[in-house]
Amino acid sequence: MIKKQIPVEEGDYYLTPEGYRCFTEQYHLKRGYCCKSGCRHCPYGYDKKSDSFKTK
Repeated sequence: MIKKQIPVEEGDYYLTPEGYRCFTEQYHLKRGYCCKSGCRHCPYGYDKKSDSFKTK
């Protein structure tokens, strides 16, 4: 599957105190899918420890 490049805009990420780029919920929703990396702001409810999605 070929994934298109999503342009990164203001509000899509912030820098952590350690200097890492942390993507926001805004960016994840714009991207449109879960990467299953356990992202801090994942709007899809993925839990990396259990490798499953939380249901509402």
